[in-house]
Amino acid sequence: MRLSLCPTQQRTYDRVLAWLPHRSPIVVNSSGGGGTTTILQQLHADRGGVLLSYRNFLDTLNTRHPLALDETFDQWMRLALADHDLVILDNLDLFGAVGQGGHSSSYPRPGLVTIPLLLLLEQARESGKHLIFGDGRVTLNALSDYVARERVGAFTEEDYRHIVEAWARREDGTLACTVDFRKVYRFAGNLDAHDLGKLGRWLASRPQPDTDAALHYLKQSGLSSNVSLPEVQPVELSDLKGLDDVIAALEANIILPLEEDELALRLDLKPKRGVLLAGPPGTGKTTVGRALARRLGSKFFLIDGTVIAGTGNFYCQVAGIFNEAKHNAPAIVFVDDSDVIFEDGEEGGLYRYLLTMLDGLESESVNQVCVMLTAMDVGNLPPALLRSGRVELWLEMRLPDEAARHAILEAFLTKLPREVADLDLEALAAATEGFTGADLKRLVEDGKLLYAFDLSRSLPMRTATEYFLSAVEGVVKNKARYAQAEARARRRHPSRPAYYNPYDDDGDDDEEDEPE
Repeated sequence: MRLSLCPTQQRTYDRVLAWLPHRSPIVVNSSGGGGTTTILQQLHADRGGVLLSYRNFLDTLNTRHPLALDETFDQWMRLALADHDLVILDNLDLFGAVGQGGHSSSYPRPGLVTIPLLLLLEQARESGKHLIFGDGRVTLNALSDYVARERVGAFTEEDYRHIVEAWARREDGTLACTVDFRKVYRFAGNLDAHDLGKLGRWLASRPQPDTDAALHYLKQSGLSSNVSLPEVQPVELSDLKGLDDVIAALEANIILPLEEDELALRLDLKPKRGVLLAGPPGTGKTTVGRALARRLGSKFFLIDGTVIAGTGNFYCQVAGIFNEAKHNAPAIVFVDDSDVIFEDGEEGGLYRYLLTMLDGLESESVNQVCVMLTAMDVGNLPPALLRSGRVELWLEMRLPDEAARHAILEAFLTKLPREVADLDLEALAAATEGFTGADLKRLVEDGKLLYAFDLSRSLPMRTATEYFLSAVEGVVKNKARYAQAEARARRRHPSRPAYYNPYDDDGDDDEEDEPE
């Protein structure tokens, strides 16, 4: 099935036709999936000549010596140019990728197409014939002074409509769907022709597909996060107690622009470009990430300790994650424990990358990617990252007050048998001043163990409240030991800043989170 050109492709096609009488060669390229092949097919249909691809070259190569790649390519192209006034070669980038040399290349003569192409250009000029190349990446550097370039631009809402409806038509020509493409375009404004074709085919297979069906497909299949949601602990933002202002800020500045399509479209709302979530260990920063992952689904991307800093693979993974986020924009990239990544001051590559993203220097899609950083020690972050205009929203994760501690403990205890859960919550909440959500979770686990030990040994039983108050004492001792260890570490490394601690908390470093 050969599709008609969408509006953006048609504009590129018209520019190529305008160049054709005056320049040769002409290179048509796109970022991938922009329809370069479709444009070349249309040129071949309208102007004749011959359309060649990598598949044709492989057929020819099967009859030649495998180490004669450059000779085979040269003869193959010369014959085509001798027989036709217009030679169109698709996928020039694939030819250029063969025999480029380097440590991983086994081909003994790097630069497979460079010299043959230069000779072909000379032959075409002398004979008055024309060459058009399709290049899915970038033009070979050696040709840069000889070619006219036309690039397929980013797709618009009208391109979405054109491509999806072309694929969504049934055999009788009727349209299989009724879709508001404004919403689809705003939800996922960086889809390529392949993505849109799959969406159209999926809609055509449904009885009465509409906008909601299209968005559902994109959320479930067409777009994907780097986080496996079934592996994320089931937690909601509402499970965070005592942080109503933080939750409200996240709802207004991140979630609303991503979820409320009508309002966001009407007011041109975008998520905040940079958000810092700062606070002591155990106050629920990672829980926020888990809740956002479950809430936003395909719009959420995570960089955390599973991506090892300081390695070549680290930078490749980070670049890949940001590229996926831009493709799914508007989206959020959640950088967990960013202060640990930057602690030694050597992550210059990531630092520059984040500055570029936060300044929105690369493309319009960058402006629709929110970078959220979590940090215990803001002093470890490069100051330029925190400059006004980059971090547009600074949220502080606080230690829970007595009412919040009461609510957190109550949430934990509702999952326990009544024999353990029937205790004096007011007394516990009052005794846990300075506890984080992680500390409260630990005391509940410790209280259960103390109760179970006495029960299993048939020892005299105390009240449930007494077991949990004993657990409070154990957590307090552990917190004191942690504070002493941290103080010793600072004495050994005096240049190392103390943990970010605006609340005078000496909490542990366990980034366990608040109740789920």
